[in-house]
Amino acid sequence: MKAISTFIHDDFLLQNEFSKILYHTYAKNLSIIDYHNHLSPEDICNNRKFNTITEVWLQGDHYKWRAMRTLGISEYFITGNSTDKEKFLKWAETVPYTIRNPLFHWSHIELKKHFSINDLLSSDNAEKIYLSTNEQLQNRGHSTQGLLKMNKVDVVCTTDDPIDTLDFHKAYGTQEKSMKLLPTFRPDKSYAVEDSLSYTDYLIKLGEKSNIQIKSFGDLLLALENRIDYFHAAGCRLSDHGLENLYHFSKGAYNIEQIFKKIQSKKPLEAVEANYFKFEVLSYLSICYHERGWVQQFHLGAIRNNNERLLQKLGPDTGFDSIGDYSQAKHLSGFLNSLDKTDQLPKTIIYNLNPSDNEVFASMVGNFNDGSIKGKVQYGAAWWFLDQKDGMEKHLNTLSNLGILSCFVGMLTDSRSFLSFPRHDYFRRILCNLLGEDVKNGMLPRDEKWLGKIVSDICYNNAKEYFPF
Repeated sequence: MKAISTFIHDDFLLQNEFSKILYHTYAKNLSIIDYHNHLSPEDICNNRKFNTITEVWLQGDHYKWRAMRTLGISEYFITGNSTDKEKFLKWAETVPYTIRNPLFHWSHIELKKHFSINDLLSSDNAEKIYLSTNEQLQNRGHSTQGLLKMNKVDVVCTTDDPIDTLDFHKAYGTQEKSMKLLPTFRPDKSYAVEDSLSYTDYLIKLGEKSNIQIKSFGDLLLALENRIDYFHAAGCRLSDHGLENLYHFSKGAYNIEQIFKKIQSKKPLEAVEANYFKFEVLSYLSICYHERGWVQQFHLGAIRNNNERLLQKLGPDTGFDSIGDYSQAKHLSGFLNSLDKTDQLPKTIIYNLNPSDNEVFASMVGNFNDGSIKGKVQYGAAWWFLDQKDGMEKHLNTLSNLGILSCFVGMLTDSRSFLSFPRHDYFRRILCNLLGEDVKNGMLPRDEKWLGKIVSDICYNNAKEYFPF
């Protein structure tokens, strides 16, 4: 493939004059509040420099890994023991064949933004680009903190287990930095009772961190609240939960202490017992969040670790998850309602992975917006398999049709890569083009100041107001 000048130009995705005005005047130069990602706090705190483009771009990126596997590239060049250069060359070989996948856009946006590379990546120019990017990565401006500054990031909220020490967040907090690095409480392992052996091992670790010997369900709740207070003291104001779906039962439907004893004895739980256990833990956590003024997030709908053979070989989070088709509405409604009954529902963001649930989720949030807080319950940004142009447009259209778009807290990266922040710019272009097309088609008035403010609010101001950082 011949290296040609990239199609990523200043007006990329902006298909009419008014969308260009909205983007360039009201969105382009805004800072970023990235309230959900999987970046390494250690790398940020220590201002890591990457030796190669492979380290910063390919390691941990299961989006790219899936694409390479689909093209028949050996795992040796993906997560195996090949050199960084060999892995990059194989990725470069892959890129031209990712057309119409968001990877094609993202890859070239990221090369242009961070390395001023305007050619389309291919096997023809891979060696040259590998050398150029590696050389630039040695500059101070391409360290982790340099990349965050380059992308005008104000806040980074990482994803952290309750037993994490948060030492790197604390150490970073002592530095004179304008950007905030904050933890997010991700307690998934505290109710992952399907594997009783690993769960009981986790309880020992949780007990040690909280200085509570966990011998009962009540002890578990005390230990979790202890860790919530620990996170709160470190600046945490967000929680996050990854679930197939939420759960709802009548309180006391099962004897929770008996279920806990069953877990302790390593006896397998019935599915309904496991679900009730999760409901009880999540309900208590939500009340704790509400008391402290936190925002809770629920990422719902992934079916994970589908390929058992490769899971055993490579471990989780390596590219073998997909969209699930779980029933969502009834239990989602019941769970939120159980908290709202006593006015203990915190600010909440719900994300769906199955696009067939778009309308379900967008309509659900309206049930629990009570006028106390602007956008108290949010239909979260297009997530994972849906954070591409078509998915974002569908999300924005659904939110517009069934909710209030102008209250939306905007985009996030949900990424492990320090080069992923241009996804915010990608979203902003899509948003501005959507509104610009409506103006062009006579569906909205051509009021630049009014629409410009709404764009700025969605891209930055709403998040700044919503999150209690």
